Amino acid sequence: MNIKQIAVFLENKKGRLAEVTRALASAGVNIRALSLAETTDFGILRLIVNDPDQALASLKTSGFVAQVTDVIAIEVEDKPGGLARILEVCNKNDINIEYMYAFVEKRVSNAIVIFKIDDHEQAHRVLKENGIPIVTSDVLKNL
Repeated sequence: MNIKQIAVFLENKKGRLAEVTRALASAGVNIRALSLAETTDFGILRLIVNDPDQALASLKTSGFVAQVTDVIAIEVEDKPGGLARILEVCNKNDINIEYMYAFVEKRVSNAIVIFKIDDHEQAHRVLKENGIPIVTSDVLKNL
C-alpha cells in the first residue's frame, strides 16, 4: 500500500519552516516524519502526516506550493545490516530508489523507512516475496 507524502517547496529564508508547521498545527495535522533538503535558494520539505488531505488544503490556503507524492513505508530491523538487507533486495531486483528517509517508531523495536521508488507495483511484489513488511497508512496515522 502506498503512503501519501506531502512535498512543500520553500524559499530558503528565515521563518518559512515555522510558517509551515504553524499552518499544519492550526489545521490539527500531526507530523509523523519529515525530511528537509535544501539548496542555496529553496528547500523541499517532505512530510508524512496523519491527514494528508487536510495538510495539503491547509498549506495551499496558506500560500505554499505543495503536492502529494506516493511513497512506500517499510519496516526495517533496527540493527546493523537491517537497511542493507532491504537495499540489497531492491538492487538485485532492479528497483530504483529515488530518495529515502527514516524514523524510529517509539513503540516497537524496528525503524520505519520511507522510500520513493519509481515502480511501486514491482516494489510491493518483491518486498512481499522477500518477507519485508510494508507499513500501511493506517499504521502511520495512528503512531
